[in-house]
Amino acid sequence: MPLEFDDPDGDGVLRPTADRFGASKRPWWRPASTVGRVFLASGALLVLGALTTACLLVRHSLERDPRFRIAGTEDIQATGLTEVSRAEMMPVFGEDIGRNIFFVPIDQRRRALEQIPWIERATVMRVLPDQIRVAVVERQPVAFTRHGEQIGLVDANGVLLAMAPGTMAKHHYSFPVLTGIDAGDSADSRKDRMDVYLRMMAELDAGGKHNSEQISEIDLTDPEDARVLMPEQGADILAHFGEDHFLERYERYQAHIAEWRQQYPHLAAVDLRYDNQVVLQMASGKETAETASGDAVPPATANPDAKPASETKPAGTKALGAKPFGAKTTSTTAPKKNKPAQDKKHAAPAKRAAAQSTTKRNSASTTRPATTTQGSKDRSQRSTAATVTQGG
Repeated sequence: MPLEFDDPDGDGVLRPTADRFGASKRPWWRPASTVGRVFLASGALLVLGALTTACLLVRHSLERDPRFRIAGTEDIQATGLTEVSRAEMMPVFGEDIGRNIFFVPIDQRRRALEQIPWIERATVMRVLPDQIRVAVVERQPVAFTRHGEQIGLVDANGVLLAMAPGTMAKHHYSFPVLTGIDAGDSADSRKDRMDVYLRMMAELDAGGKHNSEQISEIDLTDPEDARVLMPEQGADILAHFGEDHFLERYERYQAHIAEWRQQYPHLAAVDLRYDNQVVLQMASGKETAETASGDAVPPATANPDAKPASETKPAGTKALGAKPFGAKTTSTTAPKKNKPAQDKKHAAPAKRAAAQSTTKRNSASTTRPATTTQGSKDRSQRSTAATVTQGG
């Protein structure tokens, strides 16, 4: 039976007519006539309007329903609070008392909580019908900080944490004291300094060791040179550890510090950043005593081939010249690479004096005798630095 075509829409496109049983092959959502299309569109608008009206009625009912209102602070529950009190937390939700629970800005409240220094992360949830539940994770301090006479705490990210002295004493914290972590520094700068501190602690305590317990204070003002105050009998020693190889330098320090202190009673600082030598700094005003001992020789420079283990150039006056925090010392005369200690007209006498000094070796020591360097222009205020070259 041949198919019959017609043009029901009048658009010039022929379409098959209904089959012999009278059933149309056009889907119901595409009526053939204009009237059908208008009727379908009106029905769709009617359904959409009904749904919108229903949503508005439900919203209006929830807004006015007293069952969904936060009646008081007891409806705001919090877990994880240790150092942060409810009194510090509740101002964040001050505007929500009496408010419908569905209109509390959850994300905004979470961000406000995380602005409290002690709170690292926070989660805020609605609990129907009328409660807000808060879960916080507090920061964990890893070191003390000192700003003048003020002692505080700091976490691994460099966030400064305040705590009352009485509360701090109850925790029995046992941390080194850090300087150079200031509130005025950027968050990234504080984080970089704390990364150096954490790497140092991890290296010193690796393998179950507790070497970090011997450290009193650490100055992180220069993150490329961690300056550590090592407590010794009679006087603390400032040790320059640089920014890496902390365990190796610590073990070198412990292996030789007794010998260095015996040879130099006025030792104030030790620079450990060189591969095959160390630089010893004496306390201010002690040069005469060292010279009188008969061990000193005319001014000499450090081994020109030596360089700090983690740097491309030796430490200069800036690194060694800073005053040790908590130690009674002054500036240091540091060795400089490829620069003679004296001008040319004194080069020959210096060489002869250095040659003579080699006859005074200490056969019981594993290091070469230290030489005294005198480099200050103001002789009345000079400090003494000794260079010790280590074999191997």
